[in-house]
Amino acid sequence: MPVVSTPLASTLRFQVQVGTDANGQPVYRTRSYSRVKPGAADQDVFDVAQALGGLQVHPVIAVSRVNENDLSASS
Repeated sequence: MPVVSTPLASTLRFQVQVGTDANGQPVYRTRSYSRVKPGAADQDVFDVAQALGGLQVHPVIAVSRVNENDLSASS
């Protein structure tokens, strides 16, 4: 049976470097922005991420998009 994937939710995540530890190793934190439209194009989400990244106090190390989908079997 074929599987049908239905988008439910999407989240934009930033990994930022907030400083260093006692050994000089970088310390990272994750900033999440929920309520991203699941149907939004990846390029549009990336463009928004670039704009939001410029507003962060700490340097942005990585940007990711996490999608949640409902999987069901079609009849």
